[in-house]
Amino acid sequence: MIEKTLYIVRHGQTDLNKQGIVQGRGRNTDLNDEGRRQAQLFHEAYKNIPFDKIYISELKRTQQSIQPFIDDGIPFEKLSGLDELAWGVLEGQPSTPENKAAFLKLMRDWLDGKLDSKFEGGESPNEVKARQLEALKVIMSHAEEKTVLICMHGRALRLFLCILQNLPLTEMENFPHQNLVLYKVTWDGAKYEVVDFNNAQHLK
Repeated sequence: MIEKTLYIVRHGQTDLNKQGIVQGRGRNTDLNDEGRRQAQLFHEAYKNIPFDKIYISELKRTQQSIQPFIDDGIPFEKLSGLDELAWGVLEGQPSTPENKAAFLKLMRDWLDGKLDSKFEGGESPNEVKARQLEALKVIMSHAEEKTVLICMHGRALRLFLCILQNLPLTEMENFPHQNLVLYKVTWDGAKYEVVDFNNAQHLK
């Protein structure tokens, strides 16, 4: 007996995504033309799913990604717990060799289990986990919402999937993603199961 199904997507493409520039909680960017196209393709593929509720982050790129579903009349709620990880001083910076090196060093720290490491002014995986657990509590407190659409962000999505599967956050790299890719997760009252992994069929 499935108690709840979560359709979890990453937002569509923005210009910063396209340029390979770090974009976290501190950059409230818009979707570009490609991102809006991805949003339409996703809506076309999933508009017949009977979503009871939509949850998005406080950043407008998530709302823009699922706006067609909101236009269909599905109620939505913004949860700051779904925001992207804040990259602090690296946000919006060009992809220089120095910045890339700093980024890779931080990734290595995280995979080594140093989950409190962060850039100046940014957030650590442990800090993001704390706010994601609060968001999850809200989402799961509504038993009447059987089918839920969640739109969030790349790094945050990786951490969220670790939490759902009860995995250490050091496993975050095991969840590949691109813009507007889907992870479908069921909750049977006892455990979460990923039943659709990194699905991009709708973008083809």
